[in-house]
Amino acid sequence: MRKALLLMMLTLLSGWVPAAELEGVRLWTAPDHTRLVFDTSAPAEHKVFALRNPERLVIDFRDARPGKRFGEVRINDKHLGGMRHAERPDGSLRVVLDLKTAVRPKTFQLQPNESYGHRLVVDLYPDEATRTLRVAKSTSEIERSRDVVIAVDAGHGGEDPGASGSRYRTKEKQVTLAMAERLKRLIDAQPGMTAVLTRTGDYYLSLRKRIALARKHRADLFVSLHADAFRDRRVRGSSVYVLSRRGASSEAARWLASKENAADLVGGVSLDDKDDVLASVLLDLSQSATQHASLGAADKVYKELRQVGKVHGKRVQQAGFVVLKSPDIPSILVETGFISNPGEEQNLRDPQYQERMARAVMEGIKIYFESSPPPGTWLAEQRRKVRKHVIERGDTLSEIADRYQVSIAQLRQTNDIRSDNRIRIGQVLVIPGT
Repeated sequence: MRKALLLMMLTLLSGWVPAAELEGVRLWTAPDHTRLVFDTSAPAEHKVFALRNPERLVIDFRDARPGKRFGEVRINDKHLGGMRHAERPDGSLRVVLDLKTAVRPKTFQLQPNESYGHRLVVDLYPDEATRTLRVAKSTSEIERSRDVVIAVDAGHGGEDPGASGSRYRTKEKQVTLAMAERLKRLIDAQPGMTAVLTRTGDYYLSLRKRIALARKHRADLFVSLHADAFRDRRVRGSSVYVLSRRGASSEAARWLASKENAADLVGGVSLDDKDDVLASVLLDLSQSATQHASLGAADKVYKELRQVGKVHGKRVQQAGFVVLKSPDIPSILVETGFISNPGEEQNLRDPQYQERMARAVMEGIKIYFESSPPPGTWLAEQRRKVRKHVIERGDTLSEIADRYQVSIAQLRQTNDIRSDNRIRIGQVLVIPGT
């Protein structure tokens, strides 16, 4: 106690500040960035700068030293190849992050809490200058087209935990984020499809902010994931919702009454320079097209969920959920199960079950967009390339190949034809794209 008081008095009298010790570092890899957290014994003054050729990020800690176990941490992820450090003659500590690609860093300090002491957080985002146009995974022709974008929304978050399980007190916000991350990974693996997460961690996000983020990313579909709850713990099953007509009507009134919304875009058309009648008609057209697409996507997802387990309800349901109210983005809400049911709570905690649910949702989305791809997308380009020819009397493979300017070998391979004798009148041949 005396030693601590003496140290405090010396600090106050002389302005001397003890060196901060870097006790450790922790790493998290999020879908859109990497987070490093440096645990320090005291607030650490620092500066950050980048070095090129090779790419490095340098963090200079003023009046700092490494802890005994600081150098034992191995850092390696999609953005980082390693970490080095060295003490400098001026009493500072230099930490060098070896990068795999150029990044845009963001740093901030956190005060101690019940679990951790002082921390310096370093978020590494991919540098916009290093991003290249995402191309189709099977052809280089896609430079003229784009991916279908799906906004994946993990319900709740932060101080809004959502529903809780009856057996393990599982929080809905944890389940939805885990499934959202799985769904994003599965969607990103599909040619011509890209997913963006509305939230990438445990933090609060308002319902309309989620819609705004989807619009910012020009999403073709908004998918919100939840885990239902009910007072009767026996109720179970997944379900899919779209916006109800009453919800659409109330949202239309809100858009037309709000100056902020009037200046926004609905289906690519601004409403702020239109008279009330025209604005109402345009909004109604946009909502009708959006609801039709929402029902189409919801129906495909619902059918896939039936393959995983029990579904609650006999069809796609309608409700006035706020997150479904975007008039220009088709939107669906998936209740992945009843977290209030002990058995389903256990399922929702199971990584394998989460993967099956996420895959069912992905398959439904994939089936929908392959049959109804938005114009200008890679999927639309592929669908346009699928030409068909019905065999008529006198047709030969060589004549068909000449007509469509493809090789006979391509025709044979695409249609699994081994000889001319395999074709017959009325047979439908798929003409391969060039």
